[in-house]
Amino acid sequence: MFHWLLDIAFVLYLLASAGLLFYGLNCYVMLLFFARRAKATDARQRLREAEWQSAHLTAGNSSLPKITTQLPLYNELNVAERAMRAIAAFDYPHSLHQIQVLDDSTDETRALVDRVADELCATGVWIDVVRREVRHGYKAGALSDAMPAAHGEYIAIFDSDFVPAPDFLRRMMPHFSDETTGLVQARWGHLNREESLLTRAQSVGIDGHFAIEQPARSANHLFLNFNGTAGIWRRATIEDAGGWTADTLTEDLDLSYRAQLKGWHLEYVPHVVVPAELPDTYSAFKSQQFRWAKGSIQTAFKLLPEIFRSDRSFFTKLQTIFHLCHYFAHPLMLVVALLALPALQHLGGTLHQWWLIVFAIPLLASTLGPSVLYSISQYHLHPTDWKGRVLLLPALMLVGFGICVSNTRAVMEAIFGIKSGFIRTPKRGDGTAKSYRPVTDHVPLLEIAAGVYCAITLVIYARSGNFAIIPFLLLYVIGFSLVGWSSFFEQVHARKNASHS
Repeated sequence: MFHWLLDIAFVLYLLASAGLLFYGLNCYVMLLFFARRAKATDARQRLREAEWQSAHLTAGNSSLPKITTQLPLYNELNVAERAMRAIAAFDYPHSLHQIQVLDDSTDETRALVDRVADELCATGVWIDVVRREVRHGYKAGALSDAMPAAHGEYIAIFDSDFVPAPDFLRRMMPHFSDETTGLVQARWGHLNREESLLTRAQSVGIDGHFAIEQPARSANHLFLNFNGTAGIWRRATIEDAGGWTADTLTEDLDLSYRAQLKGWHLEYVPHVVVPAELPDTYSAFKSQQFRWAKGSIQTAFKLLPEIFRSDRSFFTKLQTIFHLCHYFAHPLMLVVALLALPALQHLGGTLHQWWLIVFAIPLLASTLGPSVLYSISQYHLHPTDWKGRVLLLPALMLVGFGICVSNTRAVMEAIFGIKSGFIRTPKRGDGTAKSYRPVTDHVPLLEIAAGVYCAITLVIYARSGNFAIIPFLLLYVIGFSLVGWSSFFEQVHARKNASHS
């Protein structure tokens, strides 16, 4: 019986390693596609903007379309006013720009929103506060419910922690010149990158997505996603795709794919940057990643059958699997961590040369591929100081390994259809007007336990002389311990503050 279990564990270990190998190799595919067309696409986009600006300077405001900007809020006391004033400062005629504040708040944010809205109205800004009796469907429900009262032909959407520049609309609208373009997405920047090692590490990871992956997908006509904020939709596209739905936790990804299946093109504009807050605690970061992980797998189960039935090429469908199922990498990483010891026992406690290669190459590919992608993203975005930024890669890897447990739980909940609410990421804003308590659960204890288990595995590997695997096991040990203990102390601190308030 014991040998039979070891056989199963060994097979699962090999399958998980193979999966990680493919994920790592696909990073090079994205880099190839980025180098192939992204630079030429960027040049065309800048030329398009210049031509549009010139044409509208001659024609005047009468040629501008009407736009509605939606700002969904739920208990965002620290950032609501900043976002409202930034959107109100857009360099666009007030009569053609409607602002909808979709306020589902239940705390002091409501009074703040009303006060700021009244002040802006007095200056001529067209701003409406939209409130609902029941907060059904969370963000997707708020966006959907507000559509009948939206006057714009185009719908811009911002999360509350984003601070767009005044020229945002005028820089984005030129990219709707093609009637098949249904969405124009800007790149995310970072307001609080220098706050901590965690925020600096996150910035590198987000830059990899926005500097390499999104341009590669957009320029090569692969499926890509609206990132939930800092983008503008053509209203007709939202309606044609079936509108906002709340049956996944990533309503933005869901609508993006439904729109592209209808034949709409999504344009990504990397040189228009909208800065936003990065989660500044491990608990907040894990909460954000949990929502993205679970929602993306929910979307995969919902839409992959339709994508497979479509007339898209095999390669496009393959890339769609990598895109929608990206977070499956975390369960694979966790399987490798937990089954490395049984796999060694299956082989008699010693890895011979060929098995050593089989064990090491997938782990190397799964870490090296993303690392190369992140490094090139830093060189592309920050050519003067990219080397210093690349030094953050170890921290990013540790955080990535450390959230395996939490994200695996998210993936499993999506697979088994377990329902959970939309937990918004707490934002701090420019100050600390209010501290929103992080989600409390037992995941940090599981992460700490996983760190201890991997430490035991590391010692056994070292004592048996299998040193080639030890660096990867060390990443697991430190990653699980860092994320687990940090999250645990954050929850303890939050509980203490709550008891004293």
